[in-house]
Amino acid sequence: MTTSTSPQGTGDTTAAGPGGGARTTKLAIVGAGAVGSTLAYAALMRGAARTVALLDVNRAKVDAEVLDLQHGIQFMPMARVEGSDDVAVCAGADVVVVTAGAKQKPGQTRLDLAEGTIGLMRRILPGLVEVAPDAVYVMVTNPVDIVTYAALTFSGLPPTQLFGSGTVLDSSRLRFLVAQHCGVAVQNVHAYIAGEHGDSEIPLWSSATIGGVPLLEWPGLGGRGPLTAEARGDIAREVVQSAYRIIEGKGATNYAVALAGTRIIEAVLADEHRILPVSTLLDGAYGLHDVCLSLPTLVDRRGAAERVEVPLADDELAGLRASAESLRAVARRFGL
Repeated sequence: MTTSTSPQGTGDTTAAGPGGGARTTKLAIVGAGAVGSTLAYAALMRGAARTVALLDVNRAKVDAEVLDLQHGIQFMPMARVEGSDDVAVCAGADVVVVTAGAKQKPGQTRLDLAEGTIGLMRRILPGLVEVAPDAVYVMVTNPVDIVTYAALTFSGLPPTQLFGSGTVLDSSRLRFLVAQHCGVAVQNVHAYIAGEHGDSEIPLWSSATIGGVPLLEWPGLGGRGPLTAEARGDIAREVVQSAYRIIEGKGATNYAVALAGTRIIEAVLADEHRILPVSTLLDGAYGLHDVCLSLPTLVDRRGAAERVEVPLADDELAGLRASAESLRAVARRFGL
């Protein structure tokens, strides 16, 4: 099938190639729904890649999204936008982001989506790997930890090359809420959510800091008190519930998850060596095996290159293990 393409000028986004030479970069996004199309827009606005390709089974939808994005190229870093319902549009991609999957409905948990999305991964991944064997694959589809585990099984790719977006968005939500409570800029808050991207996720309070001060020792500023256990509990619950509130109100989450996905893409394409809480296959970290969940991980051109073993408090370790067992139980339910 012919792809819808349109070269857009001579601007270029490059990354270091073998031997240090420059080469153009290509991002392929599987799924042109709310998340996929918003992710394409965010990546283009930030100049993340020289070529952005959209793949979707709905040819009319993907053609319309591509045309709309192409018409805005004048107002963003120069790039090429293309799309198709043919997997060949993803050929030669440096990064493939998979957003396609069952849509989460109000009242549904992320784990409720598993069966249909796992079946979809089984169908689409072999073709993707065939046309883009060297790409770094980022799974964004929910339930992301289960989908990532299934995708590793179906694709045969190593865990460094295929991983999930994990709790990058959850950690952003956590930092926003802490910053709001404490009256500081969100950029001054450093804190992670670990475990499942979902109801059993764990805030790592013991290693969190605000402006270099351990969060648990934060004295408060401007008349605002410290972060009490009650306040931390409220924040943790809000992080978990916020996606459900957004879905109930407008039907889908798309802006923040697209920006979080773009941040991961940039870490790979720009070889940033950035530490992000992505979902990877555990092989002994904290005594856990054979499960995908999120922990702070070094992300660069190799993909999820190396996990960072952050010191955990006893309750955090217990929560992480409970989260892992919950995910294992779901994986077993689907024969993974």
